[in-house]
Amino acid sequence: MEPKVSIIMGSTSDLPVMEEAAKFLDNMEIPFEMNALSAHRTPEKVEEFAKNAYQRGIRVIIAAAGMAAHLPGVIASMTVLPVIGVPIKSSLEGLDAMLAILQMPPGIPVATVTINGAQNAAILAAEILATSDAGLHQKMITFKENLKEKIIKANEDLANVKYKFKVG
Repeated sequence: MEPKVSIIMGSTSDLPVMEEAAKFLDNMEIPFEMNALSAHRTPEKVEEFAKNAYQRGIRVIIAAAGMAAHLPGVIASMTVLPVIGVPIKSSLEGLDAMLAILQMPPGIPVATVTINGAQNAAILAAEILATSDAGLHQKMITFKENLKEKIIKANEDLANVKYKFKVG
């Protein structure tokens, strides 16, 4: 089994957030890898990773970073694979990381999810892969249908909540 998605984080302190991406990919049976790389501490390893990811079978990269948050952009500058940035809440409530990941120059796009939004990053990665995988496409349809069912069920439950002045 070869990984299709690479989850990269600046350090293992990001793991509690990035586990949500791993859990989603695992549930969808999408092979993935997880590694810690630092744009500032191991730039040569980041370059080696980014330049060789496609040849290793990686099709989407999820890169998490906090504070200066250079990792997703640095990776995107060295590959044509889609890179999804996950800003990590570490300082300034994560706004610094989010803005750093969003503010990429023309030609170096990084798709960016919400602060600590690792699950959405994994969902987006799966949707990208599903464009060329009919089985995964069907799994994603089922996933989205299940989201609808949760809301329908929530409204049924709310209908049974009683208050003196609640109408309906």
